[in-house]
Amino acid sequence: MAQVEQLLKYQQEDGKLLKIEQEVASSDERKKYVQAKNFLTKAPEKLDQLEAKAGELQVILQSLIKRYEEICETLKDFEHVDELVQGGAEVAFYKKNVSSIIDQIKSLKAEIASLTANIKASDEEYQALKKKTISVQKQYKESSEIYKAYKDSKMQEIKEIQKELASLEKQIDPKLISKYKEKRSERIFPVLCSINANRCSKCGSELSIAGLEKARLGEALECENCHRFLYQKK
Repeated sequence: MAQVEQLLKYQQEDGKLLKIEQEVASSDERKKYVQAKNFLTKAPEKLDQLEAKAGELQVILQSLIKRYEEICETLKDFEHVDELVQGGAEVAFYKKNVSSIIDQIKSLKAEIASLTANIKASDEEYQALKKKTISVQKQYKESSEIYKAYKDSKMQEIKEIQKELASLEKQIDPKLISKYKEKRSERIFPVLCSINANRCSKCGSELSIAGLEKARLGEALECENCHRFLYQKK
């Protein structure tokens, strides 16, 4: 039972350390720091994507403008349509071709207008993101300093707890404390729980007869379901 008692004392101190860790992790100081850090981590990739998109749109725009100019050029072929008609040319043929060319020009103008608006929107998004990135860089520096100061304010208390944990650890079997730390790293807490009515007090799983006998002898056993250490209260 001595080992169980020592492990309970260790867990009690460890619980204080966990509480501080949780306070730091959920603090506004850390949230602001992490938010700014995450934004700056993703911003360069987003800026590159917007820049690449703008370049691609510009290439398409130039292609459309060139096509538009080429089609407009074909209209010059109809400048002397009156003379051609007077010479006996088929009027319907020329009307059909002119109508088709005008439809193409209208379609291209619409595409060019839409593409130009898209390029403008992409550029505005790029400029806005760039401006925000510069602003967040300043926020990140400030939040980083504030978060560091907040963590530093907790260090004295943390060091005192760690010192006590180191002292208690010397009185516990190395294999047992090693398993305890392994479970703690897996976010299992509390690691050591009592047995209640022949069941794990944490998850409610019923213990085997062999397990109960082991606990009766003052040994810590492992719950087969939640994998916590279990002990029998005196």
